[in-house]
Amino acid sequence: MYRPDGSAIRVLLVDDERALTNLVRMALQYEGWHIDVAHDATEAIEKYRADIPDVVVLDIMMPGTDGFGVLTQVRATGPYTPILFLTARDSVADRVTGLTAGGDDYLTKPFSLEELVARLRGLLRRTAYLTPAEEESLCVGDLRLDAASHEVTRGGEPIMLTSTEFELLRFLMRNPRKALSRSEILQRVWEYDFGGRSSIVDLYVSYLRKKVDTGRAPMIHTVRGVGYVLRPPE
Repeated sequence: MYRPDGSAIRVLLVDDERALTNLVRMALQYEGWHIDVAHDATEAIEKYRADIPDVVVLDIMMPGTDGFGVLTQVRATGPYTPILFLTARDSVADRVTGLTAGGDDYLTKPFSLEELVARLRGLLRRTAYLTPAEEESLCVGDLRLDAASHEVTRGGEPIMLTSTEFELLRFLMRNPRKALSRSEILQRVWEYDFGGRSSIVDLYVSYLRKKVDTGRAPMIHTVRGVGYVLRPPE
């Protein structure tokens, strides 16, 4: 996997455990990727701003500013850069907090290097950096999505989405009025089964509803016993 210009994928790895960063760096370098490592929040932000990476692997528990603080500053600079949390905090509440804060994926320690690489590949495939800018413009009702510019509007008002939210909405808009099962959405959007936890679909649909439907006629509907459907307001 390479950038469209043929150069190496750039990964920013942020973790204060040097033994772990050495191990992960070797595994990702084996993929042919360029790895930049930061061991604290200040170093992470400096390296991110100096050379915007294609993906960030981010620990939550670090000295000083934690991973959530780093994410906030990263999102202010690069709102679409995919971020994978890699952390020992493994409760459901921690996962929800990480994803709600703007993370695109969440992997707990201990982990397999193979799964980490697979998840990063899935995130990278969903970014405009690595896939050709599709000449795709979708319109359902007053909701519009432009794949090339990565822009979404409803009623002419811009809607800011993370890369995962964007891909979820694109899949729904490619299939208007069609009831899509959670397992189908999981497979098409996340490109792996996420450990069989289809609840991640429910979580991201709730994010989309807040951004797309709040204060407007709803477009994203639950189909009981099946999953979700997107259709224009009646």
